[in-house]
Amino acid sequence: MRAADPHAPPGDAIDRLIRAHTAGSGLARDFYVSPAVFERDMERVLRRHWHCAGHVGLIPKPGDFFTVDFEHDDEVIIARDSQGEIHAFLNVCRHRGARVCSAKSGNARAFVCPYHAWTYRLDGTLRGARHTPAGFDPGAHGLRKIHVRNAEGALFISFAEQPLEFATVAECLRSTCGRYGWSGARIAQRRMYEFGANWKLAVENYVECYHCAPAHPEYARTHALEQPPERIEELNARMEKRTCELGVQVATANHWHNSAGGREAIHTFRYALYDGISTGSEDGSALAPLMGEFSAYDGGVTSIHVGGSSFLVCYPDYGLIYRFIPTGCQTSKMELIWLVRGDAVEGRDYDLDKLTWLWRVTTDEDKFIIERTAAGVRSHYFAPGPITPMEDKELRYIGWYLDEIRDHGT
Repeated sequence: MRAADPHAPPGDAIDRLIRAHTAGSGLARDFYVSPAVFERDMERVLRRHWHCAGHVGLIPKPGDFFTVDFEHDDEVIIARDSQGEIHAFLNVCRHRGARVCSAKSGNARAFVCPYHAWTYRLDGTLRGARHTPAGFDPGAHGLRKIHVRNAEGALFISFAEQPLEFATVAECLRSTCGRYGWSGARIAQRRMYEFGANWKLAVENYVECYHCAPAHPEYARTHALEQPPERIEELNARMEKRTCELGVQVATANHWHNSAGGREAIHTFRYALYDGISTGSEDGSALAPLMGEFSAYDGGVTSIHVGGSSFLVCYPDYGLIYRFIPTGCQTSKMELIWLVRGDAVEGRDYDLDKLTWLWRVTTDEDKFIIERTAAGVRSHYFAPGPITPMEDKELRYIGWYLDEIRDHGT
C-alpha cells in the first residue's frame, strides 16, 4: 500500500477516507477521532443545518431570554422582544468580542457588555456605545443575527448565511407536533448529559433500536419495535385505527435527503406500543393530562428526525426534545427536554419523577453504551462491521452524513 502523502491537504485525506468506505458497514475509526474530520463535520453538517435549540416555554414573556451553546466556542442568545418577536444572535460583543450575557436564562430590558458597556436591544441591535467617534454607525454593529424559526413551539436555529429551506419542516411539524399541542406546551424538565464520545456515536445510537432489547429492557417492555415484521405491521395498523377513531390525523412523511437541493431533511414516522400500554412510562400507565387533539390514548408514538442533530418524540400525554451538541472531536452533550400540557401542574397533574423515569433510565444506559463504544473505536485495530437490517435508519444516516461531508467537486 502506498504511504499517504504527508503534505496532502487534510481535505484530500478525508475524501479518500469517504471513498474507501464500505457500503453497508459502519464508519471507520478516523471519522470519530480525526480533528480534521470533526472540523469538516462542523462546517458541512452542523453549521449548515437547522438545529432545535429548545422550546418557546423557555421564553414565555417579553424580555425573557436563554442561551444555548454549540461546540465550545459558539453561544447563542435567544430572546423575546417587547413586541413578542423571537430573535437569535451570537453572544459576542461587536466591539472586542466579550460575551455580553453571562446568565443562562432570565428576563432583561437590554444586554450590556461588561467590558465597555456597549448596550444591545432584545432584537440584537446596538442601542448605545460610549465615546464612539463621529461617523460611527450603530446600525452596522448589532450582535450577529442567527436565523431562528418557531415551529409548533420548537425553536430551530441555523448558523448558515443562507439557511436551508424550512417550509417543509414547518409543515411536517404542524401535522405531527401540532396535533399533540406542542405550541401551547410547557417545559416540565430539562437535563443535560455529557458523553466522552464523538457526537456521531451518540446520534447513531439514537437512530437505531437493534440495541433496545439487550440494552434497554425497561423501554423494550412497552415499545413494540423488536418484533417480526408482520407482528409490527399488525400492531401499527391497530394503532392507526385507534388514532383515526379519535378524529386525530397525524401525518407521516419522508423528506430525508441531502442538502444539495437547498432543503432541510425531515422524516416523521409512527410506531405502536404493546397492547394495553398507554404511554412511555415504567409500567405503561398514563402519566400526565392528554395534550392537543387527543381525548384518549391511541397506543402509539410519533417520532421525528430533523437534520443531523435534532429528534422529537410525541406521546399523547408528554413530549420529548433531543438536542445533540458537539463539544469537541471526542466529546459531546445531549439535552433532553420533557414537555407537558400548558396548564398541567406538577404534583397535581403529574409526578415529575414518574414522568421522566423511562427516558432518564434509558439515557443513563445509552451514556454507558456510547462511551464504551467510543473507547473501542479509539483502538488502532478497530474495523467496522456490517449494519444489520434492524439498523436501517443508522445505515441511512451514515449514507446521508457521508454525502454531506464529501467534496462533490472531486
